[in-house]
Order: sequence, then C-alpha cells, then structure tokens
Amino acid sequence: MFYHVKELQFEAKPDRPDPLFAKKLQELIGGQYGEMTVAMQYMFQGWATRGNEKYRDLLLDIGTEEIGHVEMLATMVARLLDDAPVDLQEEVAKDPAVGAVLGGMNPQHAIVSGLGARPTDSIGNPWMGSYITASGNLLADFRSNLNAESQGRVQASRLYEMTDDKGVKELLSVLIARDAYHQNQWAAAIAELEEQEGLLVPSTFNREKERLDIAYTLYNFSEGEDSSQGRWAKGPALDGQGNYEYVSKPLPEGAKPMLKPAPPKLHNTLPMEDK
Repeated sequence: MFYHVKELQFEAKPDRPDPLFAKKLQELIGGQYGEMTVAMQYMFQGWATRGNEKYRDLLLDIGTEEIGHVEMLATMVARLLDDAPVDLQEEVAKDPAVGAVLGGMNPQHAIVSGLGARPTDSIGNPWMGSYITASGNLLADFRSNLNAESQGRVQASRLYEMTDDKGVKELLSVLIARDAYHQNQWAAAIAELEEQEGLLVPSTFNREKERLDIAYTLYNFSEGEDSSQGRWAKGPALDGQGNYEYVSKPLPEGAKPMLKPAPPKLHNTLPMEDK
C-alpha cells in the first residue's frame, strides 16, 4: 500500500520562469540515471528480495523517497514553465512548435503536457524500463545502485553550475545531498555483503567450473603498456583467491574459424573461390 502526502518533502519553487532550464531539468526526471530510474530500480529490487528483510525495507524506503523526488522535480519543471515571457506565450499561441523552439524550451512542454513535466530526458527521449537493474542478487544490484547514484549526483552537480536561480539551486542542493547519502548507504551495504559473501558475484558459483588459470590475467590488447602499472596487474587479487598477472603479448588459443555454407533455402551469398 502506498500513501501520498500532499506536501513536498522539500520545497521546489524557482525565483523566475525559465523554460530552457525546465528542459534541462528533465534529465533528472526521465534520463537513464534520473529519479524515475532509481525509484523503479529500488522498488523492483525490493519487491523481489527474498528472506532479507532489512535490505527489502531499505530498498522500499529509498525507492519511495525517489518517487517524492520525481514529484519535486516535476513541480519545479511546471513552475519554471509558469508565467513564461509574454512574447514567448504569443509565439506559442500562434504556433506551439515554433514558439517552443524560439524560446529554447521543450516543444512537448507546450504541445503535449500543457506546461507540465514529461516522463522523458532532456532531449525528449522517453523513459524506458530497460534502464533499471533488478537481478535478484543484492550485491550485484547494490553495485548498480551505487553507480546510478554516482551518475545522478554528477548530473545534478552540473545542472547546479548551469543556473543562478536561487530556488532551483536550493532544490538541486537537496538532491545532491541525498545522492551523497545514498552513495554512502549503498557503499555500506556493499561492504556488509562483501564481508559476508566475498568480492565476486555470484559467490555461490563453484569456482572449479571456471578457467582459474585465466581468472586473474590482464591481456595487453591495446597499444602501449601503461595499464601494467596498476594494482590490477600484479600482486595478490583483491578477492584473496589468486594473483594478478600481466601478459604483454597475448597469443590466441583458438583456431581461425571456418564456417560451412548456410543451407540453400536461406539464400545467403555463396562462397567465392579464392583466385
């Protein structure tokens, strides 16, 4: 059961209208790392969590908070579109598409949503469910969550630097702070799971079934050998189960593939004789 409280968790009120910034702010709503993505990602991870109640509760706590962030951003976008300059309104009245382009705003804000936010990114791409990760393996998922919060905080910080509107900055400062906590939170949860399960995902796979002789090898597949200087190229592996190795000139183990012709009914190009 969900219960909506009409008040916003934090205020979302700009100092002045700015249709162009409303367009930019859409990235934090419907972009790949926007609030719609993390909200649904945490919800689906939580709903699929089996027998780990503290992690399920954590996911649903944060997922529900992220829904509130969508509402705050949607409110901010709507208010940025309020009371747009008269000349812009006149152009939109004549031709919404032309007026939107001239004003630098998202045409769909005028044509489709009637000066409201859209479930899209900053260039109008629709939000997609394929953005979310929910595998059922909490360590794998929490690492994805940490990445999502990191990318989201980068984007919110960049937007903060793009405006001098105090009201917009105040909302972005809230989102940036919450992204900071969520990074800390997922890092703490990851550390807890790694202590219990180890570094590798999944921890339940029998390692005797994999090629352990190549499980800690860095192959030099690009020009130069700068990568050999990293922690990942020599010494004990971080998972404690092997030692890193660097191979400067990797050799192929497999033969050149020679595929037989496709059946005639597929009408592939026939093999040509070498001359």
